[in-house]
Amino acid sequence: MHRRTRYTVAMHWVWLIIVGAIVGALGRFFHPGKDPMGMLLTIAIGIVSLVVAGLIFSSTLLEFVVGIIVAIALVALVGRFLPGERTPAARF
Repeated sequence: MHRRTRYTVAMHWVWLIIVGAIVGALGRFFHPGKDPMGMLLTIAIGIVSLVVAGLIFSSTLLEFVVGIIVAIALVALVGRFLPGERTPAARF
């Protein structure tokens, strides 16, 4: 593999991790109410979802969209099965 190609591939994975952390943080920001899941776990879910999408797809836009969908599903599943009290968000 050419040196420049290895650098590009490595940077692609670094960007997936950074954007995954941002997606996780935004997920926490847009998910109001008390939740048994902490901020670090939410960010980790965002990272995992984008890395999984990066393994499956090669299109950047498709990786992002599928990563967000996977993150939503993972947050719902993990939040449902974690012990702790859940309170719904306040309605306006």
